[in-house]
Order: sequence, then structure tokens, then C-alpha cells
Amino acid sequence: MNDTEALAPAVQSILESARERGAGGERVDVDARSLPAAIERAEADGRVPVIAEIKPTSPTTEGKRREDPVALAEGMVDGGATALSVLTEPDHFGGTPEDLRAVREAVDVPVLRKDFILREEQLDTVEADVILLIARFVDDLAGLLEAARERGFQVLVETHTEAEVEAAVAAGADIIGINNRDLGQLAVDLGTFERVSDAVPGSATLIAESGISDGEDVTRMREAGADALLVGSAIMDLSRDADGDTSGVEENTRALTQQ
Repeated sequence: MNDTEALAPAVQSILESARERGAGGERVDVDARSLPAAIERAEADGRVPVIAEIKPTSPTTEGKRREDPVALAEGMVDGGATALSVLTEPDHFGGTPEDLRAVREAVDVPVLRKDFILREEQLDTVEADVILLIARFVDDLAGLLEAARERGFQVLVETHTEAEVEAAVAAGADIIGINNRDLGQLAVDLGTFERVSDAVPGSATLIAESGISDGEDVTRMREAGADALLVGSAIMDLSRDADGDTSGVEENTRALTQQ
């Protein structure tokens, strides 16, 4: 879609960096762990399916977290996380492919590569179980989705509006995220998911993203139809103390998964 009008300056900067970033390297082929199957297992175990995000920093947070990503990942999984999301965008989120590689080797749950992927060659960076494509920013969504699947990746297509959901469905997406943070003011409104979710077909796996901070938010998104929740700051922010102790990650994750 690649409609970049009315984007927040931080988002514009992220896109510019993504356009300038080169190819990853040799072709990556992956034997992916199934995200839908992991969600089903969590449901069967009585857990709320949560994709817990490892995010060193972001344009909407202050400072940079320097905790060991593997220790964070293990704490999240011990707390009941269904899957993990790992930032690999370097310039604005402080992520690296090496972080994702180390996390995926350490855990047995699906791992999402959270990045701004615009071209096919950018898929060939690191093995992951799921990759993120943002509907608004990809010119040929169907083509890039197909290229990702040819490599074995599952694809989470992120949307913000009904029109973007329709574009994702037309492109063949079967895992669809609705992000509650708008791209203009970077404001969060959980009502976004509630307004847009009806446009997602029941056959798709539906994920609510951003702004989920406590049990009430979890209940609200689940009642609106979310199969799983992507949560970053509510776990990462509360898990950090002055000494960089990561012990709170498990507790924070458990508080969201056991509702």
C-alpha cells in the first residue's frame, strides 16, 4: 500500500532506515514452529495466548534496556508466554538479528521477527518462525507474503484500518494483527481493535497489538475476538529495576496469561 502521508516523524524515520537497509545475505529457509498451534495449546492449558515482546527501546520509550535477551525470553516463557517477538530493527529499536537467533536457540516456542521488511531480499536476514509485514508499507503485499512462505516463514500481517484488513485478506494473509497505536500521533486506542476486528474473517488467526497493560485490557481484547495478544511494554517496563534485574519478567507475563 505504501501510503506514507500523515505519518509521525518517528515512523517516517523508521521507514527511511528500512528503505536504506540492504539485503540480509544468502537465502534463508526455515522449518517454522506453528504459531496457530501454539495458540491452541495455550487455550487448551487455560492460558491467555500472549506473544511477549523483547524490545530494547522504541521511539515511544526513554532509554535503552540492556538486559540479556535470552534471560528475558526464558523468563517470559516460564511465565506462560505462548510465543515471543524479538525486535531486529537496529536504528530505532536497538534490536539485532543476533538477539533473535540467540533467543530462538534458547526456547521452544514460536519466535516472531519484529522489523520493517519492505523487500524480498530483507527476508534473508535470520531464521524466525514468523515475520511481520505491515500492510500500509508494503507495495506488493501478496508477492512478499508468497516469498516469505516459500522460505518457510509464517507471516503476521499488521493492519490499522478496515481497508488494510481487506488488503491483507485479498493478499492471502491468514494471521492478521490489528495495532491499536496509530501511525500519525502514535496514540493508543484499544477501540481500534474493537472497530476493525469484525472485518477479519473467522478463519484467520487474529492478534491484538499495542496498549495492552493489565487484566482489564486482556479481557477487553479477548471479548472483541482476539485469539492472541502481542504485549511489549507492560512486560518489559515493569520487569526492569535499577540493577537490570530480569526476574520480574516471569511474574509480569504470568499476570497477563493467567486471567
